[in-house]
Amino acid sequence: MSDMAGYTYGTTAIAPSPVSLADFEKLKATVLFTDEDARYLHIAGDVLADQADEILDVWYGFVGAHPHLLYYFITSPIDNRQENALTDYLGAVQQRFGQWIHDLCQRPYDQTWLDYQHEIALRHHRAKKNQTDGADSVPIIYFRYMVAFIYPITATIRPFLDAKGHSAEEVEKMHQAWFKAVTLTVILWCHPYIQDGDF
Repeated sequence: MSDMAGYTYGTTAIAPSPVSLADFEKLKATVLFTDEDARYLHIAGDVLADQADEILDVWYGFVGAHPHLLYYFITSPIDNRQENALTDYLGAVQQRFGQWIHDLCQRPYDQTWLDYQHEIALRHHRAKKNQTDGADSVPIIYFRYMVAFIYPITATIRPFLDAKGHSAEEVEKMHQAWFKAVTLTVILWCHPYIQDGDF
């Protein structure tokens, strides 16, 4: 168990996911996620492991360059200037985002993993946003940005996958596996936004 602040993977603090493993298997089939993808995703995790800080610099540079995204880390919903960002909150979330890269690529997609995706989902939604870090920030990340973020998180990872000398075919397979895995996790993170019975 990591001592990273707010990282509660595999602990009793996590509620069970409302998505069953059987339904998750159907989601995996829908995005064409195969055993080969799982294998290449694990390889991607090895490739990305020592590049996490650089990846996070790109992602958080992207967030910081767009006030409508930095908005979710500010103290006031009225004044969203960068200098009003909650730097401790931003840093804690960034550290866990780095851990998410590892978890996405190298954890088994079992009940423990599925449960933690639901915890992440709740932390983006008004159900639990700000509670983990005791932050005084806006109460929800809007659904539209949850979905929209699939593209930048996928597009920007390609150069990092290409950094360790793998063949073009291997990089493409890692990238496709990453794309599918990100899509799956974002679908799971959207659960709290959907009315009961509609997910």
